[in-house]
Amino acid sequence: MKLARRLQAIKPSATLALNARAKALAASGKDVVVLAAGEPDFDTPEFVKQAAIEALRTGFTKYTATAGMPELREAVCRKLEKDNGLKYAPEQVVVTAGGKQSLYNCFQALLDEGDEVIIFAPYWVSYPDMVHLAGGTPVIVPTREEDGYAPDPAAIKKALTPRTRAIILNSPANPTGAVYSRATLEGIADAVRGHDCFIVTDDMYEKLLYTGEPFLNLGNVAPDLVPRLLVSNGLSKSYAMTGWRLGYAAGPKALISGMQLVQDQSTSNASSITQKAALAALNGPTDTITAMVNEYRERRDLFVAGLNAIPGIRCRLPEGAFYAMADVRGLLGKTYKGKPLTDSLQLSEALLNDFLVAAVPGDPFGAPGYIRMSFVTSREVLQKGLTRLRDFVAALG
Repeated sequence: MKLARRLQAIKPSATLALNARAKALAASGKDVVVLAAGEPDFDTPEFVKQAAIEALRTGFTKYTATAGMPELREAVCRKLEKDNGLKYAPEQVVVTAGGKQSLYNCFQALLDEGDEVIIFAPYWVSYPDMVHLAGGTPVIVPTREEDGYAPDPAAIKKALTPRTRAIILNSPANPTGAVYSRATLEGIADAVRGHDCFIVTDDMYEKLLYTGEPFLNLGNVAPDLVPRLLVSNGLSKSYAMTGWRLGYAAGPKALISGMQLVQDQSTSNASSITQKAALAALNGPTDTITAMVNEYRERRDLFVAGLNAIPGIRCRLPEGAFYAMADVRGLLGKTYKGKPLTDSLQLSEALLNDFLVAAVPGDPFGAPGYIRMSFVTSREVLQKGLTRLRDFVAALG
């Protein structure tokens, strides 16, 4: 069967594929240590669940406006002003079925064939493919671990061309856990001021910070760029609501209107029940977030210290999110079962097949020689994963 040419450049999500394999092994009775998941192991707060139950009981199960309930869009505006110091009107907000849809809609609304989007590597695996699906061209700008994965303003200026339509920022970052400092954001702002490209900032992990410093958005350090800034966020990570599928975006009215038009003809509104739950979350207490962040900080410290104690593995301490991006280049070139390990894909395959540890290879993130592991599981499971990693390394020739 002949499929559209646009699909030829698209790859299946490495994280979703690995999670599916790990779950299949677990379902068959295997004791799999799953370190691939990008979702909190905490439950959705009870008061949020109760709001959804109340929506069901009262029959709030019909369509809403495509862009979301007016009161939810107003709540998003209050959140953005209170937490981020950014002022938006409700008509500058669109509510989506997860943060991923807000980004997808943005590129569908923004890009023409051949338009370029600057993406910093390592990157979330979906960024390049979403750009491809919109007819755009991803322009990958590498960052360095020794620089804290901070983009080099000179590299940004070099990558900018007349076809550059947008640049994507993600801090705290998936997969590295890097957090952009004020100086880094100011450098990015200086690099793009002479160009009319949009800035898309993916703030999904903003609440998962371990630095002790407040979260900074590009709009906080460069207010003059807010007219061409799109803020994408959601409740999946901060409120442990991954399966609820609720995201949102705020930005220039023209772009938001274009994104809503895309959504009009694709999914229409996000689930009405989920919107009621999201309203409760945004208007409710934040103690569950604080508890989650404190627990993740302790797991991070335990897990990263354990990784760095394994010969051939080195891991930078992430400042945010819940991923450890481990450098395994010290293991590549060694042999396993008589065959050389040539890349992180082979290494991840061996880990899953023979040691029942699910870790995502870095190649799909633009980080060959690395593997990404999440610490959104119990300390007992993390310790078990470290033991199996040590056993794997000991089995290398």
